[in-house]
Parts: sequence; structure tokens; C-alpha cells
Amino acid sequence: MPKKNKLISIVISAYNEQDNVAELHRQLNANLKKIKDIDFEYIFVDDGSKDKTYENCLKLQKKDERIKIVQLKRNFGHEIAMTAGMDYARGDAVIFMDADLQHPPVYIPQMIEAWQNGKEIVLTKRVDNVATSKLYKLCAKAFYYVLNLLSDMPIMESAPDFRLLDRKYVDFLKSFNEQDRLFRGLLSWIMPQDNVEIIDFVAPERFSGESKYNFIKSLRLAVNSIVQFSVMPLRLATGLGAAAAILALLMGIYVFFEHFFMHNPTPGYATIMVTVIFLGAVQLICLGIIGEYIGKIHMEVKKRPLYVADYIEKKAKKNESENNI
Repeated sequence: MPKKNKLISIVISAYNEQDNVAELHRQLNANLKKIKDIDFEYIFVDDGSKDKTYENCLKLQKKDERIKIVQLKRNFGHEIAMTAGMDYARGDAVIFMDADLQHPPVYIPQMIEAWQNGKEIVLTKRVDNVATSKLYKLCAKAFYYVLNLLSDMPIMESAPDFRLLDRKYVDFLKSFNEQDRLFRGLLSWIMPQDNVEIIDFVAPERFSGESKYNFIKSLRLAVNSIVQFSVMPLRLATGLGAAAAILALLMGIYVFFEHFFMHNPTPGYATIMVTVIFLGAVQLICLGIIGEYIGKIHMEVKKRPLYVADYIEKKAKKNESENNI
């Protein structure tokens, strides 16, 4: 009886990437055709695209039966798109990548070789990105510094969602039922001390289109990254409140001393305004931090399905609606 080949699933997150999916498919085929004794499946996850990404994926599927499509009913976000692809992946290992071609397929054979040599998790580290400015790179470095300063779970700098996971860790991640998730943090939480390989790469220019991560989305990602893996902001809020109380006490002592011993009363209006504004700002900051955590709890306890999607597989000729939890 012939030995059955290993299967590797490649999960590709796509949002408004109509001009990139065909080129990505061409590059994947070009880089993977020389790999022997391994079968592949391509799982394109259309994250509620508003262009012809889904239609173009269907055209590719007619030519390549290895292509499966998960069409999310709306834009659920990058983390949920990866989760959806992971749920449908059947491979002994799963490779995650984006459809914008800034995760170069040329590195996939190297990732697979590391996996075949016993590495259960293969990460990539972006050593440079030719499409970003020096200011963006500086802000990214500052983000990771602040994130790791405030977070209880260190996250590797410049490690994008371009990675290979052995089936053991895929199944482990699927057991998590968090509504609001961050794969980089979850991987840091489960990552072993050994059997991990890191591959450096340079991110090229986008083949077509524009980046979907604007300043607001990047800021939201930064806040979510900190709040999900640390209570340090709450402790900082407590410290800020204590510092404000001490400052108010010292100000009161100074005003008392100036009035009774220096006989030079401080004008009341200015003192009151400064104190009220300062304490008000501290309270608003603390309430905002607490609100972020309460908001997370509010979303988690609802236990809604993570996504609603159609799964399209050429062989089975089906198009069935799936509600995944």
C-alpha cells in the first residue's frame, strides 16, 4: 500500500485583494511544485471584501481543485479570518499568510523544511519593509517596546502573521474560545522553549492595492494587544490615582503653610481650577482604562459565534452556510 503524503494547508487572508489573488496563486505554485511527497490545499478566506476578490477566487478554483474558499458574510477582521481558515484546514501543518504578497511565498519551502526537521512552530521576522517609511518603522518599534513593557506576555517584535504551525498547535489554538483574539499573543502564551524556528525576511512592495491598516486600526490593535494580555494598565491607573492624591495633599500642605506662616494667601481661583482640572483628567483616564476591560468582559460573556461563512470546495460541489463558535 503506497505511503500517504503529508498535507499542508495554506490559509490566505484576503480583504479587497482582487488584483493580488491570481499572482499569489501563481507564485505559490511556482515555489511549491518542487516539493516532493507533500500535498497542498489553498484556503482563501474572503473577509467580506467589497471588490471582486471572491469572484476571482472562484475563477482560480475552476483551474485548481486544491483551492477552497471561506467567504465570510461581512468583514470580521484579520484575526477572525485566520481563525475561520484554521477551522477548515485539514493539513498536518498550517501556514498562515496574507494575500497582499508582502508575505513572500518564496520562503514557504524553507518553512516546510524546518517543519520536516522537527520544528513544530516556524515564525518569520520582518527585518525590513520596503513599503513603509522610517517614521512608520520608528512607531512600530515604539509600539513593541510599550507593548512588552506593559504586557505580562512578551511578544516578538516584527513577527507578522506569516507562520507555520504543526497540527498539534493548530488543534490547541482551536480550543480557545475567546471572542476578541490576538494570534501573536496566543502563540506567545503556548509557545514551547524548543522546536521553534525563526526565519528572517524582507517584505516587498505590495503587488497591487493599498494597506488596509490605517492609523486608527493600528491604534486599536495596540490597545487590544495590551488589554488582552495584561492588567498592568489597571495597576498604572491605581498608581496614577495615588500620585494625584499625594500631589493634592502636598498642595494642601503648601497652601496651609503659605497662608498661616508666610502670610501670603494663594489666590483661590487659580488653585481650585488647576486642582479640579488635574484630578478630573486623572479620573477620566482611569475610567477609560477600566472601561476597556469592562468592554472586553461584555463582549466575551455573550458567547456569540465568531463568524458566519460559506465554505466552497470544488470536489464536493457544495456551498453550505456554516455558523462557527
